[in-house]
Amino acid sequence: MEPAAAPSAASVNGAGPAIRADDLVKVFGAIRAIDDVSLELPSGRIYGFLGPNGSGKTTLIRLLTGLARPTSGRAEVLGVPLPSREVLARIGYMTQSDGIYPTLTVGENARFFAAAYGVRGKEAIREALELVDLADRLDSIAGTLSGGQRRRLSLACAIVHRPPLLFLDEPTVGIDPLLRVEFWAHFRELADAGATIVVSSHVMDEADRCDELLFIRSGKVIARGSGREVRAQAGTDDLEQAFLRLGGDVGATR
Repeated sequence: MEPAAAPSAASVNGAGPAIRADDLVKVFGAIRAIDDVSLELPSGRIYGFLGPNGSGKTTLIRLLTGLARPTSGRAEVLGVPLPSREVLARIGYMTQSDGIYPTLTVGENARFFAAAYGVRGKEAIREALELVDLADRLDSIAGTLSGGQRRRLSLACAIVHRPPLLFLDEPTVGIDPLLRVEFWAHFRELADAGATIVVSSHVMDEADRCDELLFIRSGKVIARGSGREVRAQAGTDDLEQAFLRLGGDVGATR
């Protein structure tokens, strides 16, 4: 199967990083959900935001998509300061819950999201559904699909406009091991085609599928590097132990 063609993030964003954040802070009442995060993420790679539930991963993604405003600090993606309606058309975002309409068919869901992003041709829709192995289920009502198939459709709807930057928030939670492997194969195909992908997860055994990891705890980035580099920093071969040794005591999560 040929992977869906993704525009090169480098060509869209010039020589700059795909994502830049400077001193990002997000406060909810007494809770400092994101605590002074600064980072630059070069394009064309898979990044893993790893941390326990409540560590701030989803809030950080919402700030980096422009769907939430920071209390202070600034962020830009693809060279555009956030928030920006313009850049939303060049971002894909797969949320934790299935972002589809259960009463529509598979094909209608894909066409709706394509149209929302200004994509009118059938080729992009066909490629997205082929990538997730749903091209033969065009007329199936989304609500009748299995849980794994609904996750596949959610992914297709997030990539149907061929975004150069893709955010995936806990994309493999609740799916079987075989489908998890297939999802990661899809992610790698997209990255190899030039897309930048940010995956949030609390599943440590997925970490080595990423090109670079960012450990997040209590709204802070506590470590960054490849799986090998992070293990070396912590002096352990076990990634979960590395997280704990580098400051990932989950008892203080938000």
